[in-house]
Amino acid sequence: MGNCVKTCWFCKFMFIKLSNDEVIGLEMSREIDSYEVLCTTGQCSNNVINSSMQRQQKCRDLFSFSILITISSLSLIDCIFCLIIKIIVDQSTHVLRICICFQNVVQEYAYLIANHFCCSTIIVMIAKWLTALGIVAAIFALSIHQVPEGHVGIYYRGGALLTSMTAPGFHVMIPFLTSCKIVQTTLETDQVKNIPCGTSGGTMIYFDKIEVVNILGRDAVLDIVRNYTVNYDRTLIFDKIHHEVNQFCSVHTLQEVYIDLFSSIDDHLKRTLQTDLNLLAPGLYVTSIRVTKPKIPEAIRRNYETMEQEKTQYMITTAHQKVVEKEAETDRRRAVIEAEKLAQVAKIQYEQKILGKESEKRIAEIEAEMHLARERSMADANKYKSETEAESNKMKLTPEFLQWSMYQALSQNTKIYFGDSIPNIFNNNDGILNLKKKSDEQ
Repeated sequence: MGNCVKTCWFCKFMFIKLSNDEVIGLEMSREIDSYEVLCTTGQCSNNVINSSMQRQQKCRDLFSFSILITISSLSLIDCIFCLIIKIIVDQSTHVLRICICFQNVVQEYAYLIANHFCCSTIIVMIAKWLTALGIVAAIFALSIHQVPEGHVGIYYRGGALLTSMTAPGFHVMIPFLTSCKIVQTTLETDQVKNIPCGTSGGTMIYFDKIEVVNILGRDAVLDIVRNYTVNYDRTLIFDKIHHEVNQFCSVHTLQEVYIDLFSSIDDHLKRTLQTDLNLLAPGLYVTSIRVTKPKIPEAIRRNYETMEQEKTQYMITTAHQKVVEKEAETDRRRAVIEAEKLAQVAKIQYEQKILGKESEKRIAEIEAEMHLARERSMADANKYKSETEAESNKMKLTPEFLQWSMYQALSQNTKIYFGDSIPNIFNNNDGILNLKKKSDEQ
């Protein structure tokens, strides 16, 4: 009986080899307890014990495989939740608390499974935890949302707009309690279609499409959404465009709206719309407005087409007349230009001749002046020479020089004729003095 009791107590615990000198004891089911009672009373046999041991061995093998898979799965889940906690630690405090609690529960139940539960209980727990994991994964998937680039995320909780606003990227919120709305903060084009309006003459026309290019400032998102909801453009742009178009058409005729002032409608709408937005929704800016041609009644449209054709024909005729006039004007201007050119050439030639004659006259005057100056210079020189010679002769013709000159002259003559005063010519100086007087008189 002692051996039997020892064997039953040995069967009460199964040892699963996990590593060197490391085992985990697992409590068996109620069937093991019943075998223990039989053995203690001496009512069990070796066959029963062997059969029980075989069943225990199979259960141990299945249980070993199941427990290893379960522990590995729970370890993987634990690692995943640790990573998720690191990702969302700065995003949501409530989700962080839920994940931490779930992580602790997973670790606790993994310990309990490894130490206390049997194979059947583990299978049930695996199913339960897989279901719970699916529910948590679904809740977590609902809590994660993405804000695209060029947009911001705003949040409602219980119908109230929160003051928080998120930038582009992945974010976390509390599902079923908090809802996220995406608001664009880049340029967007709102198309206002099928806008009816009546002109001052009573004609109904329709603008097929008016495009309003606008941009919402990031700092003004919360105020505008709080005052006009997420669909703020419906109130501030669509309805306002309808109003302004009707206001414009009501004070203008069909001719002005359809043709004369059509090019200024977009500027008028932009100016009035931006003025109202500056008062009602600061931070919402209109960059441009594009207006399509309005639809008018068919009969009026045909009349306009006929008028346009006649106007086009008139413009063609007028243009042809202008071309003919331009050609005639061109010919006239060409003739005038030719005549003016010839006149200018003749004038230039005449002026050239006059300039030539004046140049010749000037040259002659200059030459005459030069000749006069030259003659005057020569006369002055001769006069000066004569005066100088006379002065020199006056100083030179002394009685002695005259007498000496007379002697020199007489000595050169081969024949001399003397009158009755021959003796006096050499004995006195009367003759010489007379010659000097004559030279002085001269």
